[in-house]
Amino acid sequence: MTKIPLRRFTARALPIDDQGRVLLLYGFDPARPDEPFWFTIGGAAEDGETLQEAAARELFEEVGIRANADELSGPYGNSVIEFNWAEYAITQDQTFFAIWVGTDAVVSFDHMEQIEKDTTTAYRWWSVEELESTEEAFFPTNLASILRQIVADDVSTGVTGGGGSA
Repeated sequence: MTKIPLRRFTARALPIDDQGRVLLLYGFDPARPDEPFWFTIGGAAEDGETLQEAAARELFEEVGIRANADELSGPYGNSVIEFNWAEYAITQDQTFFAIWVGTDAVVSFDHMEQIEKDTTTAYRWWSVEELESTEEAFFPTNLASILRQIVADDVSTGVTGGGGSA
């Protein structure tokens, strides 16, 4: 079956808690439900949106955490990836932004689109060490080094755990 080509410019939001852990979602491609993986929060920028605005919007839509675009730090990496999802062959430019949230941040899937609700089954806070030692699939594969950079930048500015709100 031929896949439908799709080009997307996405913003990825990396909520970081007071313990330096990143929030990831767990789900699957509807074409391959038996191959679940962990992934970052985010999606395509809409017309007229900056990448930071898109990251803040996606943060609320996917996990219910409200933030203003100016609360996001970064970018902490940019890459182009290619992958298949459902009937699409996607080429995705992705840019990563961080936001510090409290350990009491409440995660909610209530604002997700239906396809996201149908294919997202869990969430979890991950430390650098857990990312480096797990055998579970997660994307991006260099997330541990991105998380290390975010935490190091935060410590060097003296704003540990600052910047975000749940």
